[in-house]
Amino acid sequence: MNALIGWWAGLTVLNQCFYGAASFFAVVFVWQLASALMGIGSEDDLDAGPDDAADHPVDGDAHDTVFAFQLISVRSIIAFCTLFTWAVSLHLNNGAAVRHALVFGLLWGTGAMFIVSLIPAVMRRLTETGNLKIASCVGSRGAVYGDIPESGVGEVRVSCNGVLTHLRARTVDGRPLRSGTSVTVVRVLESNTIEVKCDKPSGAKEDQQ
Repeated sequence: MNALIGWWAGLTVLNQCFYGAASFFAVVFVWQLASALMGIGSEDDLDAGPDDAADHPVDGDAHDTVFAFQLISVRSIIAFCTLFTWAVSLHLNNGAAVRHALVFGLLWGTGAMFIVSLIPAVMRRLTETGNLKIASCVGSRGAVYGDIPESGVGEVRVSCNGVLTHLRARTVDGRPLRSGTSVTVVRVLESNTIEVKCDKPSGAKEDQQ
């Protein structure tokens, strides 16, 4: 403890201020990260659902606007302040000149801002790619793999982009369908859930075509 007090007393007032700011922003950054992992305060307003992505294609200008908004979001600003203050503090502590420490801090902070703002875009791109692959099975015929209960969700086996895939499914009219029933995919409901209609009376056993 005495060593810590001695180290703190040996710092310049400017360096103490930057360390104090760095500690504050680090706590806020960790809190935001924990909140994001728990689903609290996520930036859902920037996310488009599968139906929105299919019905409202986003052009290049719109993507640029979304990225610009993410670049100046609260989360990216907190990331900038955290890395900026810590970088300046550590460089000052190592004897660097103030202007050099500020330059290094700006570089670290800007890098953190870009990385944090790119993460939602990358995650959205991965989600959109998955949705597009599933959307390719709309209109295809398949077969019920796991019984679909009345007004419930079961499992079907259908071809997506030429690959035989098992997806969660429910029927258009809510009727139950037994395993083996031939169905046609009507639309995509979620990233791994589709809506199907029966091709033949429920209970008819047949192989997938």
